[in-house]
Amino acid sequence: MNRAFRIQILALIFMLLSSAVCMASFQVGDKGEDISEIQTALSKKGYPVKVDGYFGSAMEYQVKSFQEEWGLKSDGIIGKDTYYALLGKNIAVSRGGTAFVRRLVQTSFEYIGVPYVFGGTTPVGFDCSGYVQYVFAKAGIRLPRVAGDQFSMGKAVSSKNLRVGDLVFFTTYKPGASHVGIYLGNNEFINASSSSGVSVASLNNKYWAPRYIGARRVL
Repeated sequence: MNRAFRIQILALIFMLLSSAVCMASFQVGDKGEDISEIQTALSKKGYPVKVDGYFGSAMEYQVKSFQEEWGLKSDGIIGKDTYYALLGKNIAVSRGGTAFVRRLVQTSFEYIGVPYVFGGTTPVGFDCSGYVQYVFAKAGIRLPRVAGDQFSMGKAVSSKNLRVGDLVFFTTYKPGASHVGIYLGNNEFINASSSSGVSVASLNNKYWAPRYIGARRVL
């Protein structure tokens, strides 16, 4: 791994881990059904927002106004207190929305550096599919134990349409899907490899590129 690539990875890790607020929140850039529900609640309380499922700057302004009037921290981020004040229930995140995906990716980075152990399914040591199964289980999604079976889950996704959180598959020690990782964007994925343990790699890497066989979307 060259120095520039290491710096890029470290910057990504810092960005994810320093945004601890995202573990239970919605913020600018998020989209999905959760955001539509929040927008509807804001509108009903007299804060004019467009119910389009996208958390943009106009919505952030109205969230700050709501927070100020309700005596909450006015940061434009919908954490547990703001969420409860708006919807009268504890914060929850639906599968498929960007907040859910962001949370899943952050969970995946918590295990950077965990060693590779063939058959490993815990933070003591992971193999590739054990790692993916563990991370998705933390998000409430049950996946089969081995890469070959995980390759049958969800729906197929072309390399041109990959999204963060998709599963990417490779053929390594045997034909078919024998290795799996979680796509991070920018042609990068996180995985438990026999050479580096839990680490980030590139789909363009000279080892991984010719072994790539496809992706599945389970979110």
